[in-house]
Amino acid sequence: MIRVGVAIVGCGNVAPFYLKTLHLYPELQLMGVMDRDEKRSAKFSAYYSVAKYSSLDELLDDRGVELVINLTNPRSHFSVSKACLEAGKHVYSEKPLAMSFSEAEQLVNLAEQKGLHISSAPSRVLAETAQTMWKALREKVIGSVRLVYAEMDGGLIHRMRYKKWINELDIPWPYKDEFEVGCTIEHAGYVVTWLIAFFGPIETVTAFSSCQIPDKQTDIPLEVNAPDFSVACIKFVSGLVARLTCSFIAPSNHSLRIFGDEGILCTDDIWRPRCPVYIKRSIKIGRKTMMVPWKERYPLVGPPGALRARARSLIIRSPHALFRALRARARHLKKRVDFCLGPAELAAAIREQRPCRLSARYCLHTNEVVLAIHNALETGSAYKVITYFDPIDPMPWAKP
Repeated sequence: MIRVGVAIVGCGNVAPFYLKTLHLYPELQLMGVMDRDEKRSAKFSAYYSVAKYSSLDELLDDRGVELVINLTNPRSHFSVSKACLEAGKHVYSEKPLAMSFSEAEQLVNLAEQKGLHISSAPSRVLAETAQTMWKALREKVIGSVRLVYAEMDGGLIHRMRYKKWINELDIPWPYKDEFEVGCTIEHAGYVVTWLIAFFGPIETVTAFSSCQIPDKQTDIPLEVNAPDFSVACIKFVSGLVARLTCSFIAPSNHSLRIFGDEGILCTDDIWRPRCPVYIKRSIKIGRKTMMVPWKERYPLVGPPGALRARARSLIIRSPHALFRALRARARHLKKRVDFCLGPAELAAAIREQRPCRLSARYCLHTNEVVLAIHNALETGSAYKVITYFDPIDPMPWAKP
């Protein structure tokens, strides 16, 4: 097995989520971690028994590092990713690729000039629920698609007990950054990455965004009143239309509904990587052919052999213990998000010398669309999308 040397920049609240599933990918060899706060990187290094770098320059000088995972503050994504590319390293960045379109485009152009890969989160389009919905669409289980509704509402986050959202290293959720970045940049990409994979590039975005609650009652004053509500009507090059709503106000709702001539393809929560997928139809019954709603579950697809691998990883004393353990593990895995899907896909593209499914142009297109919705706070007009990307392939295990 050809292993790819990986380093992590940024040991904040999200970094442990990557470490939770990194062990599932032996082809990813973690060389070390780095953070501008050396106390934080030292704590991270000791907790996970991994080497640390004292500076970004030291990390970039390590020839064993081929791929850098950029988990820094969103405002630092551009500068850190640019330094990595200039040093000849491939980059996987947390969302967004950059906070402005010009910076994101500069990163993509730089990567292409140097023959490097750059990719970004979110990567849940590579997980089971998204791949299952995409498979159902390719099989035309609901006929021709006419319309899409998507919601990314998080609830009144500023009234939640977010100060108690602390990871195992006692690092708090970065609420100031989250509120200043806003609901659209934080959450719209989860939907946009799915939709452009399913339906191709977007042509125009007509959006409205607003900051409805300027005072988030934080103990630290916010420097930016970013949108906490946005709604966008998205027109694809194919002619299909979608409506996407994001907020930090309305009750939590992460549903996706795709309306076709012969039914509705839907899932209740796109954040859950193994959330069930359903088909809803109206069927005729009785002599009077009364129409009644009918809901059926579409079989979830996934990587082959996963259950057997999980079973082998358990210490089993009896068949009953096996059943209980597998059931408990299934409940846990159903909700757990594999943050390393993206880095693993990028590493596979490096090893196999092929295009990455989450390619630079695909991520740039996502970044442009999300920023168009976010920036409607200032522009308030239709936006013509200028980027394009080649169609991406489904995961091998999701093909017929």
